[in-house]
Amino acid sequence: MEYLEITATVPEESKEAVRYRLGAMGAMGFAEEGIRIIAYFAQTSSPAEICHELSEFRAVLASSGLDPSLSCSFRILPDRDWNEIWKKNFRPIDVGDSLTIIPSWLSVETERIPVIIDPGMVFGTGHHETTQTCLVFIEKLAKRYVRKSFLDIGTGTGILAIGAARLGFEQVMALDIDPLAVDAAARNIAANGLTNVDVRQGSITSVSGTFDVIAANLLSEILIAIAPELSQLLTPDGTAILSGLLVGQEDGVIRAMSSAGLTCSERVIDGKWISLICTRKS
Repeated sequence: MEYLEITATVPEESKEAVRYRLGAMGAMGFAEEGIRIIAYFAQTSSPAEICHELSEFRAVLASSGLDPSLSCSFRILPDRDWNEIWKKNFRPIDVGDSLTIIPSWLSVETERIPVIIDPGMVFGTGHHETTQTCLVFIEKLAKRYVRKSFLDIGTGTGILAIGAARLGFEQVMALDIDPLAVDAAARNIAANGLTNVDVRQGSITSVSGTFDVIAANLLSEILIAIAPELSQLLTPDGTAILSGLLVGQEDGVIRAMSSAGLTCSERVIDGKWISLICTRKS
């Protein structure tokens, strides 16, 4: 297998946001050299499309008060075991009051609740601020609901769905349009010994029923697009955890959610990132 190497030269203040964007676009691994972010994609990805999307992302950076100047280049690389390279730097991490994210290839003793993850080629190791914020909210909400049904939209590795199941949600669904994500999530769910997590490939329109809590750690434009469907999938007084937003992107998402019948009452800022808690108006 060959790999596509994308190199983005980015101002220091904007590196984290660009790295997140590349992850959302399907990057399977990263390296950094000074102001350069090096991202690795499957060779089937289109370098022209990736660089074009990064170019358009400049407007988002500027609107969030970040330096938008960046450049993009690419090359094709022969097969290497990139997973083994980044695995060396992937360590367990404590999140919230009770969770510990543990890579599947390490044997770790902990008195906390383990969430075992092997990301493979999929975004979601638990080290990003937006993922951690979602898990902290899930931990708080797990104590609030009786039925405890949970939907993770854009599940990636399944980390939020697994966290929800570990924290006591009884009916959990993990949804993603990417077959690689569905496969990774299914493997991680099995590795955690969970039998109450239903992982499915498809868009939000393929889901029926309602859920007490919905988590969507997605790009702002996707959150805006799915607002009506997301609202319909929430139980009365249900809660949506929305993340993946740069500071400055939240207003458009809040307007879309409000138009769909949701009230966004809480904002949490972690560095350059913002997460929203929205409830359905009963």
